[in-house]
Amino acid sequence: MRTFGSLLVRGLIVGLFAGLLAGTFAYVMGESRIDAAIAIEEANAGAHTHDQGGEHEHAAEEEPLVSRTGQKAGLFLATGLSGVALGGIFAVGYTLLRRKLRTGNDAYAALGLAAAGFTGIILVPFLKYPPNPPGVGDPETVTLRTVTYLLTIVIGLLAVWAGVALSRWAARYGDVARLAGGVAGFVVTVAAAYLILPQINEVPDTFPATLLWQFRFASLGTQATLWLLLGFGYAATVARRPSEQKVSV
Repeated sequence: MRTFGSLLVRGLIVGLFAGLLAGTFAYVMGESRIDAAIAIEEANAGAHTHDQGGEHEHAAEEEPLVSRTGQKAGLFLATGLSGVALGGIFAVGYTLLRRKLRTGNDAYAALGLAAAGFTGIILVPFLKYPPNPPGVGDPETVTLRTVTYLLTIVIGLLAVWAGVALSRWAARYGDVARLAGGVAGFVVTVAAAYLILPQINEVPDTFPATLLWQFRFASLGTQATLWLLLGFGYAATVARRPSEQKVSV
């Protein structure tokens, strides 16, 4: 019989490896986009200073607290730690929800939980408020953007719950009704929330659209890599071997 401690350790280890590999994806696919966005921001700042008649020309430039080299090196530390944290939370969620997941296969249960988590926590907020590269966004709206983003995470999880609940209720009418009920519960909840939540679009018209969407898809790809590896990695650790299945019987 598997203990909670054993399941938690598996989640932490899998989360660490998933985080490091997600960091690799972010480094390869995202860092060059961030550098390009920073270059655009600096160029715009220089043009603004020039337009002001050069009165700030000799002002000391503010140095970032962490250099870009340090940020790139710290990327793997950040994604590794976040992977460990997510792996621990995932293990706790798996332990609490395993009996409620209507499948006798532990691996399928882990994969389903990972898919639900990615959809509710990552995909739903991304479609409403996609991330912006450095230099894009009004500093005065940071609080509003943070609150609405966190709210979309809650709504995303509620939408997943609504989809599952309605799917189970409609199962009595057949497989087609079960599928339709699940999709309807999820889509209606998300659509209603999207209509209610405010629109926030602070990307200037002069910002290159190609660079913007390359950055956003790199961000989404990083999260997809993290959750994909976490789901399949954890599923592999909890999958029962034939010998374990015989003993359990």
